[in-house]
Amino acid sequence: MNELLFDAENCAIARISKVIQGKWTMVIIYILSEGTLRFSEIKRKLPNVTEASLTKDLRLLERHGIIHREVYPVVPPKVEYSLTEMGKDFLPILDSIEKWAQKYTAN
Repeated sequence: MNELLFDAENCAIARISKVIQGKWTMVIIYILSEGTLRFSEIKRKLPNVTEASLTKDLRLLERHGIIHREVYPVVPPKVEYSLTEMGKDFLPILDSIEKWAQKYTAN
């Protein structure tokens, strides 16, 4: 008898876990749900996050199409981050995760 093996590498959950694997990615999505922000504004909301870590997670989210990075051709450089439609579609899921976390995690 030939058993079908579960393809864990290519299941939808495994694919999305690659997108939200960063330590701060879900928090960044939550922060950007408030609207478009510059790097320094995001950093201010996450004072314990290093710039390198924030940059890495922003790039990860941008690469996967969750956020949009807009660079304005001005001096000094101006860069803004916002959620894409895909990022906005993730918000109800993030809300569900938050409710679950509040229910099952201790403060």
